[in-house]
Amino acid sequence: MMTKRRSLTSLSIVLALALTGCASNVEEKSVPISAPEKMYQQAQESLDMGNMLKATKLLEAIESRYPFGPQATQVQLDLIYAYYRQSNSEQALASIDRFLRLNPTHPDIDYIYYMRGLANMQSDQNMFHDMLSIDRSDRDPQYAIQAFKDFKQLLVARPHSHYSADAKQRMVALKNRLARHQLAVANYYLDRQIYVAAINRAKDILATFNDTEYTKGALEVMIASYKALNQNDLADKSQLVLDANK
Repeated sequence: MMTKRRSLTSLSIVLALALTGCASNVEEKSVPISAPEKMYQQAQESLDMGNMLKATKLLEAIESRYPFGPQATQVQLDLIYAYYRQSNSEQALASIDRFLRLNPTHPDIDYIYYMRGLANMQSDQNMFHDMLSIDRSDRDPQYAIQAFKDFKQLLVARPHSHYSADAKQRMVALKNRLARHQLAVANYYLDRQIYVAAINRAKDILATFNDTEYTKGALEVMIASYKALNQNDLADKSQLVLDANK
């Protein structure tokens, strides 16, 4: 069976669209029993209309009642999409990991890696901080790190995938996110006069994220730290590098 893959055009898909017009359809405690083909058709119609809550209930019911049905694999893929659209990244990631365990060589494995990268990026984001433009670069980057690995795994497995170009762009954004985090930590150490730790963090930025805009800040941390440690020769060398890259 040819797999139907849902199109994702934006990382920040507005949740309100997924909720529109669906409240009256999901208040029932259970999904009425009907033929799986009819239930699946209803689920597809709900997905197409953006009614993610109703689609999720239908898909979960199909998966529970007909785990070995003809649409079983596609139901799992649609559930991953529906969970992600509802910003339920935790459930999306759990479903993705289960799918990979059961279908490690699935033809659409690139889509699965792509969705896992998106779900991990979603977990890394904080909607309220983004809305208020609050800088939280100091937050734990574990999900950003995993998202970067997911997109890299996609590119290794399917370099010519339909999702490759977007995955590359997201990896650039993730590298900037991780470099910004490292710089925030380096400045944290600098402010507290933990100079060796600050230097080490700055060096990591230069070694790992030298193609980002945060190398300038890393060099400035190194210069300030070396001066505080009276290592003026190293401070001067770092200054020369900084001046050469202005």
